[in-house]
Amino acid sequence: MRGLLRKLSTLDADAETAIRVIAYFDTLVESRAKLVEVVRATAGLADCVVGVELDGRPPMRHGPDGRPFAGEPGVVTGEAAIGESGRVWLERPDGPRPLDDLVLERCAITIRVLEPPRHTAAPHLADPALIELLLSEREAPEDRARAVKLLGLAHDRPLRIAAVECGPGLDPGAEAVRLVARTGRHVPVRVALVGRRAALVLQPPDSPGLAEALTGRVGGEVRLGLGGTVDGLNAHASWKQAQQALRFTSAEHPVADFTGLGATALLAEVPVELLRQDADVTALNALAATPSGRLDVAALEAFCLSGSLRKAAESLHLHHSSVASRLARAEDVLGWSLDTPHGRFRTMVALLARRLATPDHRT
Repeated sequence: MRGLLRKLSTLDADAETAIRVIAYFDTLVESRAKLVEVVRATAGLADCVVGVELDGRPPMRHGPDGRPFAGEPGVVTGEAAIGESGRVWLERPDGPRPLDDLVLERCAITIRVLEPPRHTAAPHLADPALIELLLSEREAPEDRARAVKLLGLAHDRPLRIAAVECGPGLDPGAEAVRLVARTGRHVPVRVALVGRRAALVLQPPDSPGLAEALTGRVGGEVRLGLGGTVDGLNAHASWKQAQQALRFTSAEHPVADFTGLGATALLAEVPVELLRQDADVTALNALAATPSGRLDVAALEAFCLSGSLRKAAESLHLHHSSVASRLARAEDVLGWSLDTPHGRFRTMVALLARRLATPDHRT
């Protein structure tokens, strides 16, 4: 195999060279090379940094010298899919080379042969008692560790919790199972009803695009809050975060990720009664109670989020003059101007406070 290892920079892109590249990867298959060995060998052949992501495992990058490469991500000049759960890519500072596509294709095939997909359990309803044990802060660590094991989760890998809430007539547990199944992600998922919400235990948390995949499939009467990444014994912290994130959802934004809320999440610590009594929240409720109030409030939020009258109009599918008149009407009711950064900030905080003060989070 070492005799086949020549830098691509010294080879011509002809049929003979292509055959040698194919033979090189065939040798890796025949020798039952490990994943890290395939990545190292590909980096040596390609004479550049090669990266691989597979089955939700941490990304692996190796330089042309065969050593792990921890530098800043370079320019990806080519990549190939590894089944449905991974990819391999080349990072070349000087642009792609003629044989790169062939190298990527053969590397992906080699990895698919040597590393068959991990078959993880499909989303299913778990034992509610075990889920409650896992999410309880009061239970002893050894009992929570036992719950991790009995739920079929890896004890040495982190997880995150999601909270799902639905409108009347819908089953949160069933909706949660459908939601995760529709993402097509190969991640272990356990679902159980906890009160009137469904708790989703997701592992691994670093599945590429998981939050985005969930976001694209939530809507209608279904809302989802994502907690942060924690170890199994601290699942209760992620569950608390997921429920707090759920309070920030709305019809227009049905998914909220706690990790993306930042300091805004502190608003969830304010008692609901104090939020309801706030003068700005009261003013927003008065605006919402007017005949055109629902759209006026929507115009306020769109304007504060976008910072532009035209962008707000586009997001609401309204003419900008219509949005302008709604904002003017809102200013009259609220009693402050939206022309200043402070006025817009005050409005956004009031909108979030009103959302958190609404019992069912659905207005």
